[in-house]
Amino acid sequence: MTMRIGVIGTGLMGADHARIVAEELPGASLQVVCDTDGARARKVADAYGAADVASDPEGVIARSDVDAVIVASPDFTHAPLSLACIRAGKRVLCEKPLAQSSAECLAVMEAEQKAGQRFVQLGFMRRFDQSYIEMRRAIADGTLGRPLMMHNFHRNVETPAADFTGAMAISNSAPHEFDVVRHVLGTEYAAISAFQAKRSDGLVAPVVMVLETTDGQLVNIEINNNAAYGYDVRAELVGEKASIATNHVAYTRLDRALGTHAAYEADWRGRYFEAYRRQNRAFLRFVETGEFPAIASSGWEGYAAAVVAEAGIRALIEGRRQLVSMIEKPEFYA
Repeated sequence: MTMRIGVIGTGLMGADHARIVAEELPGASLQVVCDTDGARARKVADAYGAADVASDPEGVIARSDVDAVIVASPDFTHAPLSLACIRAGKRVLCEKPLAQSSAECLAVMEAEQKAGQRFVQLGFMRRFDQSYIEMRRAIADGTLGRPLMMHNFHRNVETPAADFTGAMAISNSAPHEFDVVRHVLGTEYAAISAFQAKRSDGLVAPVVMVLETTDGQLVNIEINNNAAYGYDVRAELVGEKASIATNHVAYTRLDRALGTHAAYEADWRGRYFEAYRRQNRAFLRFVETGEFPAIASSGWEGYAAAVVAEAGIRALIEGRRQLVSMIEKPEFYA
């Protein structure tokens, strides 16, 4: 049976999701693409052979010819549209963040628990990236011994908007690190400190966070949204017996004029394309079987990321360490 997918939002991420559904997911069809910008929706629909276009996202969710939904619209729409999917009984792959506040995440979780089954898979795709899979394996098989520290940096060419702030670096960029570190280490956060460098111009400066886990590990995360040279995400996990680090992904190296040059991507889409494809395939299986993917992020992970982001913003504003306080994990998400 072919699963008919509706994609809401046709910006960079929405267009990529539409392409993956149309070209990389046997057993799925791109039924409708939806955007308030009709011309943009039509362009994506024509490019990837969608059966229809629309401008009303809740209308798409309610359609009888749509079996499941991918939400890639602006952040403030994620929680309302996820709730609409739960009410309609349709599974949804929602891009991060699940919501702009932990309170909104709790509302989504409560609706899902009331419905009695999982509907929301959250788009923390790094869990499906081979580098983090191998890091997690190195802990599980004992190669590293006890993990002690994890170093992470996340650098973009430039900010996505002129009014981007240090707080937004924590709430918008860092959640990928917040989630994948929790996933790799299998732990929660106990506290967070945050610091911001000072630039010579008006651009938002790098933010560096130090997190303490409930298992006594230390994690540092650098978010540099104006690194200028390229998109660059790396991590190193240090254990008592060994360390493991991600490699920069470059398919070629140019040697010329007494030097060597390896290129960087302009953004995340090339670096993580395979992770997105694996994630979306897992979502399709979720839609087909009702079984939530073993390594995917749920509403609980969306809540956890929101809580630590809120604590990180307080730490940055107040200039002091903040405790990370979460509710007890519901058995529903165990």
